[in-house]
Amino acid sequence: MKLVVDIRRKRHPGKAKDTIGRLAFSAESGEFVAIVGPSGAGKTTLLKIIAGLDKDYEGGLDGAGDDARLGFVFQEPRLLPWLNVADNLRLVTPALSPALSDAEIDAGLAKVGLADTAAQFPLRLSGGMQRRVALLRAFLVRPELLLLDEPFISLDAPTAESLYQVLAELRSDVLPTTLLVTHDLREALALADRVLFVSHSPAQLILDYPIRLPKPRRRDDDAVSEMHRALIAQYPELLGGLGTARPNKEAA
Repeated sequence: MKLVVDIRRKRHPGKAKDTIGRLAFSAESGEFVAIVGPSGAGKTTLLKIIAGLDKDYEGGLDGAGDDARLGFVFQEPRLLPWLNVADNLRLVTPALSPALSDAEIDAGLAKVGLADTAAQFPLRLSGGMQRRVALLRAFLVRPELLLLDEPFISLDAPTAESLYQVLAELRSDVLPTTLLVTHDLREALALADRVLFVSHSPAQLILDYPIRLPKPRRRDDDAVSEMHRALIAQYPELLGGLGTARPNKEAA
């Protein structure tokens, strides 16, 4: 599913300035696009608009909203502690017919490395295991559009790397158009096909950067490390979201 985003203005009620300014981009069907920018730049607000959770903005979307099969993974796993893992997964599939069977749930959990956990309650699982459940939940609807709002934040590097692999395996079956919000440039370079850098609030696009390295990649790969170094050297103000991405002439 191709996604076209054209936001002209978004301001939260009671705020003195806009959260998002003019922000327009597209993502091709099956493409993985990362969005990187400073804290408070409106990245989560952007995902909520694309998901149809926030309709109070000026602009338009094509390929998103109420008609798209949507998977959304949040910064926290958001599992209900009084339901076991299987029932947490069933919450997002009430419209599926026939309903998910126990065997299908067990197969999905085994695929993400959580065999024999269907009857467990979330508080008995580690943080990394809870995030595996959250990833699986997002894919049970076979999404056309997948939104990831810093789903790997605060994880140690080995746990994050294992979840990158889980995400890649789940995506390979469905190939949803994917948007990942992250503060971690190495993570973006390891996972995405393109990185969109946005400015501080009001968010605007300051650089659209294609990644032409073969997949799969790890965040500590030499090629990823070199691309990270070159980007920061060429655009020293990039991660601060300062205005347009002005290249460092000495590094260019």
